[in-house]
Amino acid sequence: MSGSWSNAGVTQGPTIRRIDDPDEEGPDVRLAETRDVPRIAATLTVALADSRWTRWALPDDGRMQRLTRLHELDAGHRGVATASTWVTDDVDAVAAWEPPAGTAPLPADVAEALARELPHITGNRARVVAETAALVGAARPAEPHWWLSHLGVRPSARRRGLAAAVLAPVIVRSDTLQDLAAAAVYSWANVRFLRGFGFDVTAELRTSDDELPVWVVTRRPLPR
Repeated sequence: MSGSWSNAGVTQGPTIRRIDDPDEEGPDVRLAETRDVPRIAATLTVALADSRWTRWALPDDGRMQRLTRLHELDAGHRGVATASTWVTDDVDAVAAWEPPAGTAPLPADVAEALARELPHITGNRARVVAETAALVGAARPAEPHWWLSHLGVRPSARRRGLAAAVLAPVIVRSDTLQDLAAAAVYSWANVRFLRGFGFDVTAELRTSDDELPVWVVTRRPLPR
């Protein structure tokens, strides 16, 4: 996850934002559908085009095409197949999660497409990206958890609370069912942003080539 969606207005520290206030109106948010996949890819690509992760992970050659295809597969098709990507009704904001292991098996065709295409998407960066993913994987919570893999808001729609809105379904669910949520982020601005929703840093890493810092953040549910 990258710095493009960070909210500099969220202060550091343990102040937790509640996002399930029934008296507070918010934008309509829904589960993504197959028809949304192109718009999901476009929104995430324009939101994250200049992120430090994008510039680190993807070759210069055809970078935007590579990023778009990644988002089609990993946020779009994976999220639709596992009912784990949420969007605003106009798809100006997207939050794509991986559900807890074993709760929503990935269909074989989507799994095969991801396995086949991801090495080509990352090109000559494939080895270091895979090695870093393994480091992050080892630092993820041992307990079942929701994993935030993509979060983005179109630049023209920022500062309207849309990131919080698309995060809300899993955050509220986690509090209701007492589930964990976690993510890996590559900028301190994004750490600050997620701390505003109750995430805490549980691991501080570096990419396998030592180019970027990586923070694994974990959110434990609020007490019932």
